[in-house]
Parts: sequence; structure tokens; C-alpha cells
Amino acid sequence: MALSMIKDPRIYQIVTLSGLLAFGWTAHAFEIDPIQFAAIVLASCSTQWLGSILIATRPDFKSPLITALSLTLLLRADAVWPLAAAAAIAIGSKFALRLGDKHIFNPANIGIVAMVLFTDAAWTTPGQWGTAVWFAALLAGAGLFVTYRSARFDVPLVFLGVYAALVFGRALWLGDPLAIPLLRLENGALIIFAFFMISDPKTSPDGAIARAAFAGGAALLAYLMIFNFYIADGLFYALAIMCLVRPLLEWADPAPHYRWGDPVAPLRGIRKQKPLTKNSVHPVPAE
Repeated sequence: MALSMIKDPRIYQIVTLSGLLAFGWTAHAFEIDPIQFAAIVLASCSTQWLGSILIATRPDFKSPLITALSLTLLLRADAVWPLAAAAAIAIGSKFALRLGDKHIFNPANIGIVAMVLFTDAAWTTPGQWGTAVWFAALLAGAGLFVTYRSARFDVPLVFLGVYAALVFGRALWLGDPLAIPLLRLENGALIIFAFFMISDPKTSPDGAIARAAFAGGAALLAYLMIFNFYIADGLFYALAIMCLVRPLLEWADPAPHYRWGDPVAPLRGIRKQKPLTKNSVHPVPAE
């Protein structure tokens, strides 16, 4: 049991996100009522429990806890209900919006998009973390470790590489000082998005080529939305759109679906797996 917990990359992600939350509270990087945090956790875990009961599987609360921490770090509201609703939508989407044996949307991302797009009761916090170089580097270092453990460290690297190239290219085209795009890339929310949201192994493609197209496409869409259409939440909308496109990318670059605890093989499009037998047990579908 202990060994399986160590192999599960979600444990490292929970520890890292919890550390970020603790830093935010102690350093007064943002304000969030403990009641709001408790509501997010309760709504996430309750929805996971209900969904698991409905499909007759044992509930696993690691994924909803990651979603709750992500929502706490990135979404704000004056009241409790928008945050609880975002959490319920996020986890509920894993059970209700599926294609084959995978859920379509990144849970935390679709919870954020739903509340920001369809209500005026919640908003994202892209500037709350500031632009300190040391903090961005610390986040990136922790994110690299987490994504390495989940065999997805190529996703944030491609996303940030394409996004940085576009932002620097725009600055060069406009004749802006290079300090401007550098400041944009030091944003903590961007780093959290790249290493802890878009890199989710359950909602990013399994094939290496498809992952590169997925991350690069998200970067291009985010750039166009933010700089051409002035949509501040372009990062989250871009990921939601690419999640809809993901089945096509996986069709063009098929690979076995990722399962929590799979061996680390970040650059291989197809991992070797034991063939299924009549005694094989399929993984829980809604995680």
C-alpha cells in the first residue's frame, strides 16, 4: 500500500499544491476565507463520492483534492456558493462528460470556465502571485518534478516554449523592451497552469506527438485570446477548447491510456503494457 502511494504522482502534486496554498496564506499573497476552502473541498469530495456510488466503484479522493487545491489557488468569489458550484461542476464533469473511457475536460479547468463564462459571481486571479523570478523558478522546479513523475513533463515545456516564443516575437515586432515579455512569463499563475493543469495525464493525450500538438495548440489559442482579443482568461478557455480537440489528436497518434502509477516514460508515445487476459481488471474509469 505504501509503495503504491509513493508511485502515485498525485501524492506529489497534493503536497506541492498544499505547499503553495500554505505559502499564499502565510505570505498574504491572496485572501481566501477558510470557510470557502472548506466548501470547495467538501463539494469536490462529496461529488466524487456520489459519482463513485452511481458507477459502483470505490471512491478515491486524491484527484478531487487536487482539483479543490487548484480551484482554491486560481478562482475567487465573494460568496461561498460559486466556489462550491465550481468544485461540483469540476468533479461532476468527470462522470457526466466522457468519451470512451476518458473524461473530456480537465476538471479544475472546466469548473473555472463554467463559473467565469456563465456567471458574474467568480473570477480568476492571474496577478495574485506577483512576478518574482525566484518564485516562478521555484514553481517551475516543483512542477517539473511532478510532471516527470506523471510522465508528462514534455507538455508544460512545449506549452511554455511556444507561448514564450509568441510573446517574445510580439515584443520584437512591436519594438518593445524584452523586459516586458519576460515579466509576463514570470507570472506565477501561468506557471501553475502549465505544470499543474494542462499537464494532467488524464486529460492530455497519451501519444507524444499528440501531446506536443495539444500543448502547442493551447499556447497558440491562449496567445490569440489574450493579446488579440484581450480575453484575460484566455489560458483556461484555450485548454477547454483543446480538450474538445484532444480525441482527434489521439485518433491520429494512438497510444495506451495513462493509468496512475504507470512507469515514468515521458517521451515515449506508447508504453509497453501486459496484454489483458480474462482475469484482468480494468482501471477505474472516472479518475
